[in-house]
Amino acid sequence: MAHCAAFPSPESRIPSPVIFDVITIFPEFFSSILEHGVLKRGRAGGQVEIRIRDLRNYTDDRHHTVDDRPFGGGPGMVFKPEPIFRALETLKSEAPEEEFRVVLLSPQGRLLTQAVAEEFSRERRIFLLSARYEGVDERVAEHLATDEISIGDYVLPGGELAAAVVMEAVTRLLPGVLGNEESRAQDSFAGTARGILDCPHYTRPAEFQGWPVPEVLLSGNHEEVRRWRRRQALEKTWRQRPDLLANTHLSQEDAKILEEIQQAAHKPKL
Repeated sequence: MAHCAAFPSPESRIPSPVIFDVITIFPEFFSSILEHGVLKRGRAGGQVEIRIRDLRNYTDDRHHTVDDRPFGGGPGMVFKPEPIFRALETLKSEAPEEEFRVVLLSPQGRLLTQAVAEEFSRERRIFLLSARYEGVDERVAEHLATDEISIGDYVLPGGELAAAVVMEAVTRLLPGVLGNEESRAQDSFAGTARGILDCPHYTRPAEFQGWPVPEVLLSGNHEEVRRWRRRQALEKTWRQRPDLLANTHLSQEDAKILEEIQQAAHKPKL
């Protein structure tokens, strides 16, 4: 009797990993970051593959020059376009059939949000360009990069930290990386909490230096706990990030709670 070959079910197949190629002049910067937290777990579990590429390996002069003075004068140095284009062309030739994103990490880029992280988590391969000094030749942004991403309205010496932030934000979204998927769904900016900051959290001891844990959390009443947490989350968002509420669809319950919070805040104190 013939034996049929056993094939793994679709549910048991390990999906193709998201591949990050990080282009940097400081490859040693990532040696510790990759050995901790979600990046370590994602790499060990096969959900993500991270390749650190030294930009100097793609230069053609004996000094491995990657930057030069800006045309028109001014302080600082600018990354030259040739090594970056050469690096991308070389890496793309390794798998010419693959689709990819080329992400330039720059203060001029669109802000990294949870929605952007989710968008990137659906990609197969992502190139992260970590610039330094005064940035990169604009022709890289115009003709090579598919995305320009900023992690905030402040200035860092280079893009390595930003690259690590992008990789962590994306990797934790990949199936199986986090042990508790329910916890991820309840994060600020994610799942049902999208647009609302997280509520306060407490653990043992129930009283510390005279500061007690809110009684409702010790009550065992799950519905009351849920309502308290939602109220706290809405109040924290209204006080600290009211801009988020402008683009958030609130349920009738949320709208009523928020109205109560605002009325209480504006009520004259006796």
